[in-house]
Amino acid sequence: MSERHVLVTGAAGLIGNAVRTKLEDRGTRVIAVDRVATEVDGREVRECDVTDIHGLHAIARAHDIGKIVHCGAFSGPMVSPDHPIQMVQVNIGGAANIGELARIIGGVRVVFASTATAYGVTPPAPVSEDTVMVPDTMYGASKAAAEHVMNAYKLQFGVDTVNLRIGWVYGPRRSTACLIRQMLVDVMAGRTTHFPYGRDFPRQYLHIDDACDAMIAALDREALPQQAYNITGGSWLTLAEVAETVKRVIPEARIEVAPGDDPGDMRQERFDISAAKRDLGYRPRMTLEQGIRNYLDWLRLQEGTK
Repeated sequence: MSERHVLVTGAAGLIGNAVRTKLEDRGTRVIAVDRVATEVDGREVRECDVTDIHGLHAIARAHDIGKIVHCGAFSGPMVSPDHPIQMVQVNIGGAANIGELARIIGGVRVVFASTATAYGVTPPAPVSEDTVMVPDTMYGASKAAAEHVMNAYKLQFGVDTVNLRIGWVYGPRRSTACLIRQMLVDVMAGRTTHFPYGRDFPRQYLHIDDACDAMIAALDREALPQQAYNITGGSWLTLAEVAETVKRVIPEARIEVAPGDDPGDMRQERFDISAAKRDLGYRPRMTLEQGIRNYLDWLRLQEGTK
């Protein structure tokens, strides 16, 4: 019997594309879908919106789906902030459709790309997975609700679901707002970067390669004792410390960071990733400095191809 396929939703996005690419490169058969048909680095992405339950079932009828990586969603609070109802329909409704698809197929592991934003403002560190989620944005709330949908499909119907609460992802192919990319693009253009806030505001960055590794580890493990796992790059650095890391990579970088919290983000304490290390074998491979060098190399390559 031929190997079953992995369905990857959101496959044109940052995490979905990285997961799809790594799976295919190791020989796994992948069905890659997103809301519009496209091609990414020569790889076809089929059109199928996660809100289209009939389209999802048509794919399942045509292909033997054995596992699902669900990345198809609004990818951050900066995406369509003025359309919260649409975010609910896609992020929560899409999760329900994926859970239902897995229930109908049977015997399918579903790895859901959730977010650390679902926690909202956190209590003191270390922040473990049993911390109560109190999201303060519609994006965070939609992801927390989607986790509950996934959990309910597991508890009521026995669907094998797991949620990864992913930190601040940066690296090649990120298209939405990213402070690290802003610093790198500015220095490449000879500009000074000015941040009117954030000197003492912490973030927990995660390179796309490490996010991809965690998703695939969760896909591959035979049995997982937890329903959710925190995934970060292992660091907890203020924006000023991130800027200093960029300056170590590019000494000529000019970055000015004013005091104050980020008005578009919430303060979170250090996340505990020990469960992911124990159960997934997850170890961040990229330090922030290594990740910034990797990202810079990619940005320079893109600049050279224009």
